[in-house]
Amino acid sequence: MSMSPKAIEETLAGLREANVTVACFLPESLLKEIYPALASAEDIRAIPVTNEGEGVAICGGVYLSGKRAVMVMENSGIRAAAEPLARLGLGARIPVVMIMSYRGDIGEPNWWAVPHGITMKPMLKALRIPYTVVRNVEDIRPTIVKAFTMAYAAMNHYAIVLTGECSDFFPKSSKV
Repeated sequence: MSMSPKAIEETLAGLREANVTVACFLPESLLKEIYPALASAEDIRAIPVTNEGEGVAICGGVYLSGKRAVMVMENSGIRAAAEPLARLGLGARIPVVMIMSYRGDIGEPNWWAVPHGITMKPMLKALRIPYTVVRNVEDIRPTIVKAFTMAYAAMNHYAIVLTGECSDFFPKSSKV
């Protein structure tokens, strides 16, 4: 299971088109191939973080400096980052754009990841975070650009959720 080279290319292209200069990330297995690509990008500063809340706070600080940042994480991170997201978005109107893997989506082969899918949408709704579920690689780039446009116009967070169809996350055929 891995992020496809085309998905990586489209993600980086979308970030560049959206003028992102900082990418915070908490490493996780479904997006593992994007982290070295971010770290080797000369125009995007990659910052690994110890938890999602820390990354969200850094992204908020980057926004205050007049630049753009993205938080890359597993969708379970929405629970871990709930307090900083609420304070920044609902309280201070500081937008943070997130790219998340969709653990617990249909076809999820790991029992422990199913709760991530069950809780993601209710958490996003509770935090009033609009989101787009991206199922096709060709939709990654334009979705990133539109997410930044909307987040910065509305001064609100936005979540981009990448599913298994965007890469080789889940086996294409499996027996149930």
